[in-house]
Amino acid sequence: MPLSRWLRSVGVFWLPAPCWAPQERWLGSLLRPSLVHGGPAPGAWHGARCWCQAWTEEPRALYSSLRMNGNQKLDPYAQEKQNFIQHFSQIVKVLTEDGTGHPEIGDAVARLKEVLEYNAVGGKYQRGLTVLIAYRQLVEPGKQDADSLRRALTVGWCVELLQAFFLVSDDIMDSSLTRRGQVCWYQKPGIGLDAINDALLLEACIYRVLRLYCREQPYYLNLIELFLQSSYQTELGQTLDLITAPQGNVDLSRFTEKRYKSIVKYKTAFYSFYLPVAAAMYMAGIDGEKEHASARKILLEMGEFFQVQDDYLDLFGDPSVTGKIGTDIQDNKCSWLVVQCLQRASPEQRKVLQESLQP
Repeated sequence: MPLSRWLRSVGVFWLPAPCWAPQERWLGSLLRPSLVHGGPAPGAWHGARCWCQAWTEEPRALYSSLRMNGNQKLDPYAQEKQNFIQHFSQIVKVLTEDGTGHPEIGDAVARLKEVLEYNAVGGKYQRGLTVLIAYRQLVEPGKQDADSLRRALTVGWCVELLQAFFLVSDDIMDSSLTRRGQVCWYQKPGIGLDAINDALLLEACIYRVLRLYCREQPYYLNLIELFLQSSYQTELGQTLDLITAPQGNVDLSRFTEKRYKSIVKYKTAFYSFYLPVAAAMYMAGIDGEKEHASARKILLEMGEFFQVQDDYLDLFGDPSVTGKIGTDIQDNKCSWLVVQCLQRASPEQRKVLQESLQP
């Protein structure tokens, strides 16, 4: 497969270096510095995902706001998103069928259904959709039958279930109040710390769904290992995040760019960017380490840009748009903003910052 086609499949476009500067016809009145760097190289990759999220809150901008070939828009997003959302009912159905054959666990299965319908939906679905869209681009159209596309939809939902597992857990650890425009699951009356078990249920659902849909496929083991490895890497990143800023003991010397990049790489980039594309690659029969290493290098950089923006929105974003109330400052997080602040602060400013972070 040509490199340019593979890059397009993951939302990355090969642009000449001059195109890196923001242009009014792409961004309207939003004339801000680009998140990416220009340079003497003859060409440069640019993530549509990062570019569009940097300038707009609207999810479908992932594909539709980047103009290519004059005024022609690339917009497969709306139909794919509709198909993806409609498939969720099938995921819930297969995960709750045990309740009909085993009435003794009926109450538990009913709780699982409630957990799924509250926590797995309501986001932008970009991680899950990336599996489907990348698969469509990586596999020849003639080989995309109904069953293979259904499996791609399903694996995409497995990524969304992993995301839900992380979010429910993270909200508890961060004492968050809202998520995706609604009260955090653990904050709902009668839930509390029972949400920990609900989060574990969400994780367990991933492997049950993979077994039900992909067990007979040659890439099944690769997918299992990919999800397990992605979970491990993300949990290592969460550990780095937590121990860098323990409650009541803020040490600004830990808030370095090196530590920030490590947290972002493991906590966000692996599961948000590499996982969905790697899953599609395995499903398309692309399992060589060289190809995956090349994809991983690009996608982890995209993940870093994504997290920088997320840190910015945590402080300056409108909760009515982002769907959550940011808590990075209250939680003493090693965020991009505080790292940049420390790189520029005078000794006096650093002292003020240190004093403001003390309990």
